[in-house]
Amino acid sequence: MRTIVALPGDGIGKVVLPEAIRLLNAAGFMAEYVWGDIGWEFWRNEGNPLPQRTIDLIEKHKIALFGAITSKPKDKAAEELKPELRDKGYVYFSPIVALRQHFNLDICIRPCISFKGNPLNFIRKKIDGSYEEPFVNAVIFRQNTEGLYAGVEWTNPPEVVRKALETHPKMKAFANVPGEELAISTRIVTKKASERIIRSAFEYARKYNYKSVTLCEKPNVLRETSGMMLKIAREISKEYPEIQLWDTNIDAQMMWLTKNPEDYGVIVAENMFGDIISDGFAGLIGGLGFACSANIGEEVAVFEPTHGSAPKYEKLKPSIVNPIAMFMSAVMMLEHIGEYEIAGRIKKAIAKVIEEGKVRTYDMLKLKGGPDVVKQGAATTQQMTDAVISKL
Repeated sequence: MRTIVALPGDGIGKVVLPEAIRLLNAAGFMAEYVWGDIGWEFWRNEGNPLPQRTIDLIEKHKIALFGAITSKPKDKAAEELKPELRDKGYVYFSPIVALRQHFNLDICIRPCISFKGNPLNFIRKKIDGSYEEPFVNAVIFRQNTEGLYAGVEWTNPPEVVRKALETHPKMKAFANVPGEELAISTRIVTKKASERIIRSAFEYARKYNYKSVTLCEKPNVLRETSGMMLKIAREISKEYPEIQLWDTNIDAQMMWLTKNPEDYGVIVAENMFGDIISDGFAGLIGGLGFACSANIGEEVAVFEPTHGSAPKYEKLKPSIVNPIAMFMSAVMMLEHIGEYEIAGRIKKAIAKVIEEGKVRTYDMLKLKGGPDVVKQGAATTQQMTDAVISKL
């Protein structure tokens, strides 16, 4: 029997992850779940939101399902430490980012695919005044460990760093800025990681019959980092003659995704741009309640919804949050480990519930979240799970 590391994390992660496990059990996926410690509670009490014991669990079992995480600015995080841990040099760092970097989970896959009948799907007005609903079927490949999220940054950079940067002529514009008024973040892109994410995007496109791969970057301004990715994409694309390579600038892409989203298939980008574009496309298929993701390395993989922890909803009784993003993340896990039959049945069950339209969470009813939404006809988290299970 396979063992899955369950990482509920913070806020609604503690709500949606158990529901996903209930659905997996109902679908016949046989697994043992071991629960790992991660998140804000462990930061406050131990000074570490990702304890070594959790890393050891993931190292042993290789597959994890993750709920959600709370992250706060470093000053606020320091204030919330237990008094005896303050001023001990502890610095908060996002545990999901730490997981990605520790296990080199460099490939992030974020499918943004419409469900028929979802009232939150993107619609577009036609010239004659009627409306059309294009089918959005975009899968974003986000480089997950480098770029602007690599964490190589300084406020008041050390003298050796500043002197190194000042060898670049563009730094002359900042020569008179006092160190304490200067903050610097670096965008780091490597050939090896770029080749891996771009090749993975093309392989996915080939496997699932997508006609194009779009590199979404900004090489006209970020000439070195985006330029490297574009050059690599052009070389790799020669190995996939049946797949078109498109390249777009991130700013223009954000406009085009609401003009002609149906034109795009697989999209690949650096860390921050991939984060931005995947959230943009997620908005076209219903928002973060439908946004799932996979973080995949050479040995370890972690599957998570891309929504945050939404702590204000955690203690609502009954729970009202939409669990579909968590369900679809579990489906991605099943596909990753070769459980295609169970994954397919769960996806079909979710699709039937959404198309039927009898059971909808508050976001699907376009209600403002709160304890009264159930009285207005919104399904609870558990009712949505029940509905999906009934369609298996």
